[in-house]
Amino acid sequence: MTTEAGAFRRVPAVSRRPRIGLVAGGLGAYWPQFPELLPQLERSAARVAERMRVFDAEVVDVGFISDATDGAAAAERLRAADCDLIVGFLTTYMTATMLVPIARRSGAPVLLINLQPTEAMDHASFGTGDWLAYCGACPLPEMANTFERVGVPFRSVSGYLEDERAWQRIGRWIRAAGALAVLRGGRHGLMGHLYPGMYDVSTDLTMVPGHLGGHVEVLEFDDLRVRVQKADDADVEARLAETREVFELDDSVVTEDLAWAARVSVGLDRLVADFDLDSLAYYHRGLEGEIHERLGAGMILGSSLLTARGIPACGEYELRTSIAMLIAGRLGGGGSFTELQALDFRAGVVEMGHDGPGHPAVSARKPLLRGLGVFHGKRGWGVSVEFDVRHGPVTLVGLGQSRQGAYRLVAAEGKVVGGPLLEIGNTTSRVDFGCDPGEWTDAWSAGGVGHHWALATGHLLPDLRALADLGGLELVEVSA
Repeated sequence: MTTEAGAFRRVPAVSRRPRIGLVAGGLGAYWPQFPELLPQLERSAARVAERMRVFDAEVVDVGFISDATDGAAAAERLRAADCDLIVGFLTTYMTATMLVPIARRSGAPVLLINLQPTEAMDHASFGTGDWLAYCGACPLPEMANTFERVGVPFRSVSGYLEDERAWQRIGRWIRAAGALAVLRGGRHGLMGHLYPGMYDVSTDLTMVPGHLGGHVEVLEFDDLRVRVQKADDADVEARLAETREVFELDDSVVTEDLAWAARVSVGLDRLVADFDLDSLAYYHRGLEGEIHERLGAGMILGSSLLTARGIPACGEYELRTSIAMLIAGRLGGGGSFTELQALDFRAGVVEMGHDGPGHPAVSARKPLLRGLGVFHGKRGWGVSVEFDVRHGPVTLVGLGQSRQGAYRLVAAEGKVVGGPLLEIGNTTSRVDFGCDPGEWTDAWSAGGVGHHWALATGHLLPDLRALADLGGLELVEVSA
């Protein structure tokens, strides 16, 4: 595939819905014995398919299986469908021989669900056929034992057909499968060079497809330069109008710097489209105001707007963090580029955020653009983003790497609270982890996260556990 402008377009991974294979089944010996049973179970299977589509999933429904021969045929259909997750609906008792071919041949993780028709049987009126519709729990231990012996990871959800708690758990597995689909098909841009001396940020590009799938597209700032030079004045004016809608402009913003940031933003959009990117990490040191320095300094606005659109972009060449931001976004929490800033021992909070781009959609208020004459630790000048993440529960999502090269998810949950914030053109949030901030910081650092991570809204740990399970990743959950 060539990456020249206009040569090829695909559906970006961030917009791809997870493809969920669905197979329902029961023991065929029951059908002639209890003629009303199969139609009832098929109605339940149709309801499951309907509810699964609510999670914005593409459902590949291969129908109802009744014996091992049906199971083998369903396995071939699901293998060909290239699913991200297979859901096996145990409507009543069924033998392990019916599901093992599906679990072994599909190449996708398998979730078994046992959803009986209602909360409980009507014991006084039920006969054997009625009871069998509630018997999906019966084969679960059999499946678990067999899956263990044939080397297939086992996971299940039990409940009843309209059990919202069970559907919340099922939705968690579907979202996790969707996040893995994004990683498997994702294209991650890496532009510029490593921030000098940041060993932890250095990433072996082979390890991204090796552990997560996808592709890393190595870019140069000249790829951006030519697109910025070709930016149409009308597009720049439209980007300025959009900027005024999304951001509050501080009096410190210099008109020429804002116009340059808008022009770079237009070129950046073209770059992302031409190279078909789902995420981007960048850095360029520059020298004495030359064009590449100006491009690097002008990327904050455009990177923030891209991040708000679901294409996370972050500085300091932090490829693993742009991927962590992509994961957090796909799980519904946004995810803004973040590092430690300071500890407030009086208030018992950890202050964290970053200079440069942020995720406007997770801001507690209309984000501010502030003009800066100096970008601390970096060359150049221009506009920078300033905001506090929405107050309430948040999850930190990082992607660490072990000495052996394996990737691991590192995560922690806390709560963003109010309090004094610096007004220096940085994103900054005060996060309460319910413990001494110093002890938490030591535990977080020991988790192997690296310098940066994504700060996302909501309780994402359950979804991250599902993601780690499906993807075979280690998950380090940090608490002090």
